[in-house]
Amino acid sequence: FSLLIFILAYALTWLFFGLIWWVIAYSRGDLEHLGDHSWTPCVNNLNGFVSAFLFSIETETTIGYGHRVITDTCPEGIVLLLLQAILGSMVNAFMVGCMFVKISQPNKRAETLVFSSHAVVSLRDDRLCLMFRVGDLRDSHIVEASIRAKLIQSKQTQEGEFIPLDQTDLSVGFETGDDRLFLVSPLIISHEIDERSPFWDVSRGQLERDDFEIVVILEGMVEATG
Repeated sequence: FSLLIFILAYALTWLFFGLIWWVIAYSRGDLEHLGDHSWTPCVNNLNGFVSAFLFSIETETTIGYGHRVITDTCPEGIVLLLLQAILGSMVNAFMVGCMFVKISQPNKRAETLVFSSHAVVSLRDDRLCLMFRVGDLRDSHIVEASIRAKLIQSKQTQEGEFIPLDQTDLSVGFETGDDRLFLVSPLIISHEIDERSPFWDVSRGQLERDDFEIVVILEGMVEATG
């Protein structure tokens, strides 16, 4: 689809300006004086729509073969030449930018990052921790990978204000630097449930009843494309 849009952006522009070049030649009577050497046309050697289309391509792509060339007796042609040159540069910049963005989108790359199906709360080094696993399936590494987690749930403040989507950071090693990952193999991400954790005062039964969501965000750069 992106390649189709890329092709149509150029083809329709060439056709549009080619039609205008043909209309100018037709309205000035250039097509009626094709063999008249005393007549100065707007564009030399423009004898129909096909040649007008070819001249449009040559103008916008700056090929300039020299067989068809604009003359200085056609002010409307000079204005159109300027417009097509400017618009052609804009189309080039816009379409190259769109294709680069499309190629560098990490959608396919994100499919190779997998998380464990379940998160668990368990003892680790005699400390209660919330843990899950993340892994990278591709051979190319993710550079400067970092991970963070947010707890999203409704909350009511002491003043009685109800916050439907309150966001609380879950520490996954920001203080110690453990949030910086080296994903050469699957890693276990751990959130220690201590006094600073929002789960510190939550019992197991309450944890099963509460309505909340933990969003995990993994950021990094693909080694090959940046």
